[in-house]
Amino acid sequence: MSENSDVFKNTIKQNLAPIWSYLEDKTVSEILINSFQEIFVERKGKLERVPAKFLDEDNLRAAVNSVAQSVGRRITDEEPRLDARLPDGSRIAVVIPPCSRKGTTVSIRKFTNNKISFADYIRLGAISEDGARFLDVCMFLGKNMIVSGGTGSGKTTLLSLLCSRIPKGQRLIVIEDSSELQIEYDHVVMFETRQANGVGKGEVNMKDLLKSSLRLRPDRIIVGEVRSSEALELINAMNTGHKGCLGTIHANTPEDAIVRLEALAQGGDGKISEKALRSQVSSAVELMVQVTRFTDGSRRISHISEVLGFHPDGSYHVVPIFQMSRMKRRTDGSLEGFLEPTGEIPTFMDEIVDNNLPFPQSKFIKKTG
Repeated sequence: MSENSDVFKNTIKQNLAPIWSYLEDKTVSEILINSFQEIFVERKGKLERVPAKFLDEDNLRAAVNSVAQSVGRRITDEEPRLDARLPDGSRIAVVIPPCSRKGTTVSIRKFTNNKISFADYIRLGAISEDGARFLDVCMFLGKNMIVSGGTGSGKTTLLSLLCSRIPKGQRLIVIEDSSELQIEYDHVVMFETRQANGVGKGEVNMKDLLKSSLRLRPDRIIVGEVRSSEALELINAMNTGHKGCLGTIHANTPEDAIVRLEALAQGGDGKISEKALRSQVSSAVELMVQVTRFTDGSRRISHISEVLGFHPDGSYHVVPIFQMSRMKRRTDGSLEGFLEPTGEIPTFMDEIVDNNLPFPQSKFIKKTG
């Protein structure tokens, strides 16, 4: 791993010299190259344009080709997209012309090995103390949970944290397109998908790995990101005795997230009716945790909701247990808001009591005034 990292570092120094300083800068979380002469970086959730430039389009294209080769991948006119994990754990995504109209477009999301805890979340204002304790309770009870949010909202970071709160003595199988999750746990099996080779053979996708994982005695299955028909396999796993399964999905609200999950599952080959599928989705997913990136650059948990079947009109009944209060802007431009109980009592309150967990029903009382 260290040898590969050295190769990557040398490749960056030699070929991507204009952005090297930003890769070294710990305050920069992402580098966005829109064209050879237009580069932005993200610092503390805010984008800013930087003066760095490449000599020309050919220079940038050559640099991208070199990076792709260093990780055993290629990007060509026939395959104009690249999505890969670099040896240091960073993620690189590239689209080249003619698909990219302004020129070669690159995103490098830097890897961070900073360990984060619920205490850090609370300190940063990303969650309330009671909200964190409630999620801890849900992990202990093995509730099936989907973390939803937009790109860069912090879904993967939260999923890593939730996995670390799983009670000891269980076997976790983690499935990702590109390994990003940092899980501190004793018994973890990590799987990563593989793209087809140059002649279109050898692909192993999320759905394949999910099917294999069911035969490998998992206690909990963790899917880094649900983005295709593997959603059906995850729902099946949740409904067949694998308690406490987790995954992330791209969506703006908990309601949107579960509808998107259903839509992705419809792409599976299970020959299942729409009515049966919707019933399975509503019984499989118990909690939705929404992570939101706000306009001040902060990333916070805005909803912790329970899925309770359907409304009379057929829409999913998603009830917020904790929800972010109205956000007010401070004089320094930052937003002030707090994750608060809504007054709804989770249907599994009896489980909390029966397991002698220190989270009384009074914690769910809505604050007034």
